[in-house]
Amino acid sequence: MEQVATHYLWWIVALLLIGGEVILPGYFMLWIGIAAAAMGVVLLLVPDMGALAQALVFAVFAFLSCFAYWKLVRPRLDRIPPGNERLNRRGEQLIGQRYILCEPILNGRGKAKVGDGAWLVTGPDLPLGAMVEVVGIDGTTLRVVKAVDVG
Repeated sequence: MEQVATHYLWWIVALLLIGGEVILPGYFMLWIGIAAAAMGVVLLLVPDMGALAQALVFAVFAFLSCFAYWKLVRPRLDRIPPGNERLNRRGEQLIGQRYILCEPILNGRGKAKVGDGAWLVTGPDLPLGAMVEVVGIDGTTLRVVKAVDVG
């Protein structure tokens, strides 16, 4: 073990922790990995540090890095700009929209033209060409009702 400088071992631990973060994302191991990397830098500067001192300094670094994440980084990540709540959930963006049936709804199932494609719809039986309004979504199937003319 003495052939390998101790700071390299801390950097290996840091890489393992950060690699573990890639496999099991959750932000926790990333910050502990950053603390291990910082410990490697400290040992590069102070190579004669004892094992107990290393453990204590690492614990302080780990606490500080997790605290920095919790108080500084996480609040920024939690802020969602208005209007982006459904950014990657296209089906939910269609709720409240009106579309024309490109296949009649028979036995509760049909298709509506949405943009340049057709989406499966469920709802009351309606003829081809009827105007429907999306009221919900089940997976990739839109729940629709007959659109009521407001005028």
